[in-house]
Amino acid sequence: MQQRSFRLIETNGIRLRTVVAGQGPLIILLHGWPQCWYLWRHQIDPLVAAGFQVAVPDQRGYGGSDAPQEIEAYDILHLTGDVVGIADALGHSTCIVVGHDWGAPVAWNTALLHAARVRAVVGMSVPYFRWPVGAFTRQENFGDKF
Repeated sequence: MQQRSFRLIETNGIRLRTVVAGQGPLIILLHGWPQCWYLWRHQIDPLVAAGFQVAVPDQRGYGGSDAPQEIEAYDILHLTGDVVGIADALGHSTCIVVGHDWGAPVAWNTALLHAARVRAVVGMSVPYFRWPVGAFTRQENFGDKF
């Protein structure tokens, strides 16, 4: 495995440590719980070789990224905003989003909440389920299970 180049990308009032490699259309790879960018280490080079720019963040609260203390900072609006913010920081108006495990609902909801920004979406390892509108944005829906 080659040495990786990390950038601290500022978005949504936090900094996300992100591997950035390649040139071309943007693919953002989102890890699951309790992982980090390293999950995607074997996919980065083939995607770059296929002509993509690849961004692989440690999502908020993981690895080298900021970890806000407030529970509300981890709602789906913030998480999907982070994805769009990475695209903005790298100069892309659209991106492809791929998520594994907990990254899958973040990917799906990025496509739902920012449809004009997402060219394609892939969710892996968990089945898709569309929650009622607002279900992921209100902590009271989770009670003590949040």
